Amino acid sequence: MDYIFPIIVVVVLLLACLRQINEYERGVMFTIGKYSGTKNPGWRLVVPVFQQMRKIDMRVKAVDVPDQKAITRDNISVTVNAVIYYQIENAEKAILTVENFYYAMSQLAQTTMRNIIGEVELDELLAQREKISDRIREIVAEASAAWGTKVNNVELKDVSLPEDMERVIAKQAEAEREKRAVIIKAEGEVVAAENMSKAAAILAGSSGALHLRTLQTINDISSDQSNTIVFAIPLEVLRAFEKFNKS
Repeated sequence: MDYIFPIIVVVVLLLACLRQINEYERGVMFTIGKYSGTKNPGWRLVVPVFQQMRKIDMRVKAVDVPDQKAITRDNISVTVNAVIYYQIENAEKAILTVENFYYAMSQLAQTTMRNIIGEVELDELLAQREKISDRIREIVAEASAAWGTKVNNVELKDVSLPEDMERVIAKQAEAEREKRAVIIKAEGEVVAAENMSKAAAILAGSSGALHLRTLQTINDISSDQSNTIVFAIPLEVLRAFEKFNKS
């Protein structure tokens, strides 16, 4: 019985010193304020007062970059927001080199996004979002590499324009559509004219072809009984009668 109390005390102390590191975490250990190693998943002993352990989540994180107002190279004011996906590759650096890597990553992404947008024109921003996102990712990845982080992707979610600029772009798009419609119609008329010219040449070169075409047209029109047909006798028929009278 005399040994039970000491055993209980030892068990309680061990439980108080026990820390669990999950599979997706790493533990950065400090002993008397100095870095003493990075612990892998499992149960670890941490001596109170003398030791301290900071857990770092190694999973991919999504940082929502809030709306940022920026001015493009052609002096158009836009509001842009984005999302950045990154993860910690080196838990030691994430703790020792930056105070708050989550906040630092968000601020870096905001600054970089404003700078990049200021280097491009509005048309490029709207048409080449993926290219601009890649440029932001490269700059953020290079700047944050010293923090032990890896930037996986950056996506521009939304680009908002002033209302007057939206109306201008809408009018421009409408004018562009009308322009394409006129061009397509003109091209169709050219093709139709070429085909009619070829058809006329064929009819003129074949004896009796024009008369057959005329009869075919009359037959098509006569299918509707409500139509009234005024038929002009071809000159060739009249000339045939003239020749008959002369004979």
